[in-house]
Amino acid sequence: MANHKSALKRIRANEAKRLRNKYQAKTTRTFIKKLRHTTDKVEAQELFKKVSSMIDKLAKKNIIHKNNAANKKSSLAKFVNALG
Repeated sequence: MANHKSALKRIRANEAKRLRNKYQAKTTRTFIKKLRHTTDKVEAQELFKKVSSMIDKLAKKNIIHKNNAANKKSSLAKFVNALG
């Protein structure tokens, strides 16, 4: 166990950040699934804008790697463009 006040504070801060990151990543995954199950192109395009923004925010905060974010966005863009 930590012996210094600063180390105890760091543990508390890390836990809070971990929970926040987990919540944001899970929310984004839920929206990605919602987008994948969409069949209407107009609705999918609107949802893609929101999901794309969420993915960018995760990458900016280093919750996911920037290449992972790029791959997800590319894959989703292909999916949305293929809808007819």
